[in-house]
Formats: sequence, C-alpha cells, structure tokens
Amino acid sequence: MSRESSNRGFVLVKREDDGRRTCQTLLGCTGRHVWWRWADQPEGPLEACPVPELFR
Repeated sequence: MSRESSNRGFVLVKREDDGRRTCQTLLGCTGRHVWWRWADQPEGPLEACPVPELFR
C-alpha cells in the first residue's frame, strides 16, 4: 500500500465466519485503490475492497 494512504471511514458488514455484524476499516490511496480490514483486528491483513467504486 502507498505511504499516501488515508483512512476513509468504516463500513458495517456481516462477517461470514461468525455471522456477527462488524465494521471494516476502509483505507484508500491517491491511486484510487481501496483496501479494508476488520476494525476489531487492526493487525490483520489488508484485503482489496470488492466494491471500490462505492468508496471513491
């Protein structure tokens, strides 16, 4: 991820593995890429957001 990334907020989603509603932290960069990770797992891996056009 670029050093010029910025926090884009949170999205409430249903986690598949435990069925709980949990926030994803959105991160973006000037290259219009959007990543997310579970807000309750800040050291977890970043994943490419499957619908980046919704958060640009």
